[in-house]
Amino acid sequence: MRNSVLQLISDESYDGGEVDGVSLTTQTQTQERPPTSEGDGQVTVLGRVAGHCYDHRRRVLVLWILAIIGITVVAQVVGTQFQNKFTSGNTESQQAANLLSARFPSQAGDFAQVVFHTSTPIADNRAAIESVVNGLRPLAHVSGVVSPFSAAGAHQISPHANIAYAVVQFDEQTANLPPGAVHAVINRAEAAAHPGFQVALGGEPIGSVQKISPGASEGIGITAAMIIMLLAFGSVVAMGLPIITALFGLGIGVALLELVTHFLVVPNFSPEMAAMIGIGVGIDYALFIVTRYRQGIFEGREPRDAVVTSLMTSGRSVMFAGSTVVISLFGLFLIGQPYMIGLATACIAAVLMVLISALTLLPAMLGFAGGAIDKLHIPGLLQNGGPPPENGFWHRWSRFIQRRAWVTGTVAVLVLLLLALPVFSMRLAFTDASNDPASQTTKQAYDLLAQGFGTGFNGPLIVAVDMHGPSDVATVDRLDAALRAGVPDVAFVAPPQINAANTGAVITVVPKTSPQSGQTETLVQTLRHDVIPPAVQGTGVRALVGGQTAGGIDAANFLGSRLFLVIGAVLILSFLLLMTVFRSVVLPLKAVIMNLLSVGAAYGVMVAVFQWGWAGRVIGIGEAGPIDPWIPVTMFTILFGLSMDYEVFLLSRIREEWLRTGENSTAVADGLAVTGRVITAAAAIMFCVFASFVINDPLHILKVFGFGLAVAVLLDVTLVRMVLVPSIMELLGPVNWWMPRFLDRSIPTIGVEVTPPPPAAPRVPIPTPA
Repeated sequence: MRNSVLQLISDESYDGGEVDGVSLTTQTQTQERPPTSEGDGQVTVLGRVAGHCYDHRRRVLVLWILAIIGITVVAQVVGTQFQNKFTSGNTESQQAANLLSARFPSQAGDFAQVVFHTSTPIADNRAAIESVVNGLRPLAHVSGVVSPFSAAGAHQISPHANIAYAVVQFDEQTANLPPGAVHAVINRAEAAAHPGFQVALGGEPIGSVQKISPGASEGIGITAAMIIMLLAFGSVVAMGLPIITALFGLGIGVALLELVTHFLVVPNFSPEMAAMIGIGVGIDYALFIVTRYRQGIFEGREPRDAVVTSLMTSGRSVMFAGSTVVISLFGLFLIGQPYMIGLATACIAAVLMVLISALTLLPAMLGFAGGAIDKLHIPGLLQNGGPPPENGFWHRWSRFIQRRAWVTGTVAVLVLLLLALPVFSMRLAFTDASNDPASQTTKQAYDLLAQGFGTGFNGPLIVAVDMHGPSDVATVDRLDAALRAGVPDVAFVAPPQINAANTGAVITVVPKTSPQSGQTETLVQTLRHDVIPPAVQGTGVRALVGGQTAGGIDAANFLGSRLFLVIGAVLILSFLLLMTVFRSVVLPLKAVIMNLLSVGAAYGVMVAVFQWGWAGRVIGIGEAGPIDPWIPVTMFTILFGLSMDYEVFLLSRIREEWLRTGENSTAVADGLAVTGRVITAAAAIMFCVFASFVINDPLHILKVFGFGLAVAVLLDVTLVRMVLVPSIMELLGPVNWWMPRFLDRSIPTIGVEVTPPPPAAPRVPIPTPA
């Protein structure tokens, strides 16, 4: 039976390159099935696309240039509406916000603080402060300003009398405020600053419009990618094409994202995150296609034939890999939160556009390059497009791992488990202004308020009380007394504010600890479950703990509860896709387990560095703190797609060798030898792109996200792909390819990469340029 399989594969009339549907029950027992034609239609489509783009390359290039210019201009004219609106559904904090909007319409909008720091006593600067306050009152969308010298602002001057603040009340919530109105407040307030009289502004409206100047992260990542591809190809032309196509796709993706902000809630850090993902996957996708094109030129194919072949083979894998990244990102929609949908859409737009660019613009650019793909080369570095030499490094590495499969596999698993240990202490919470760059006014305001009034002053808790009339005033007084009666971690309780109709009251509680502290989260739960219920029991009065800090805590808890739902959905999808592609139930199960190990290890390292503060100063993370709750779930969906990319690229070659030889050990060694170089180069590029956001981006959350992805890619391509995969596949032997016959017959056949037909011309390799 094995001979019949080998005969079928060696038959030149079969151009599929692999026998789909092979079901293995023992080492020598196989069940052959005629190759299906399901994949042929898709191959034809990609081949036609490649040929069309090659033949009309000038038109394709012009269309891409016009598209990027047109969409960018439209985006600039329309403007953007990024919103850091981290809601959490119908939680208690959201109910409190709704109650305040109904009972206190004048305070329905958000507020900001204008903080004053003087070298002399605040009282000596009263005229200057009042001038700022009076200048803010007539501004658009400002419903009121509470001066620190008014009766209502009696507690707005620090005990040391050199720090004070004014409260600017807006008439809209941050999501609905025109950015221009907030900028007007910032400009008017900061214009009053002078030596000895510092002015800083804080609050959610200020943070929403604050533009943090991006570092040169993208430039550093692209430069590193250029160096790696020069080492991999040795050719300037071959190196430049992936960069150009990735930047074209990313440019349109970011412009589309700016338009999407008018329809979805998109956080203001989304463009940088989309750039991080788009550059990484875009260069990798183009790298795979250019590698296959150079192989075609080496085989003696005409440039057009090589372009068509590269899209029919590596282009097919790229399309599958890009589709899995997009599908996995759709898993974020399961969370059901508007800002997560906006964040996922940002990444999807970037991935889709770089994918389309790789499948259309790159074939056109290869048409311009033609057979001169290696003309501009670095002496001594040029690598031809031929297969790796026998007994090369990767073949010898695989054999080294396979001969010590138990030892190397066990060591790799133990290392991953050790790195994953910190994940059990991961605390999810939204970071606050304390993590902003020191040059930002929000960071300065945060530090001044913490210095003058205590760290908890930056995250007050708002107790919203739903009253039924004057008879409930006594209940409000009793609740106020309970909040003041020595509740742990409460620094200050402001007097209750009751509206004129006696239908609502507000009590502000200032914690002793910072907004992102675990003690503050404990205080919120203590107020909700232990302090408030006894004070209002039996009265019909409802009291809810809200405010921005409580809202962040509720959102973090909500995301934490949905994390396992998303992970479960992604893992099931991963299993089903790999089972369908490789006709095995063992390989997908192995991939799922290894995926969990590598992601868990990345989470653990991320917690140790950013939450525990280990080596934090080395990479400049600023203050240690919790992990933003959206990061782990978003990381997992993206890493699933990226790891699927490498998994498919490696396993497809191993399976091809297995079907050709029937020898599991040989198939693993040969498959790794063929793919090891390009997978390592692709992963190195991805690592450098992600790591560049750690060392050079001022935004804390992007540092955390980039660090987590960089570590995950590094672990995935080293310990997982290059150690665990060959060791485990060696230990399992033919069991790797076991597939129940009923499943083999019932699931569709999806080919990822096929063997192209031989070149029409004689296979005379084109000489390598001198």
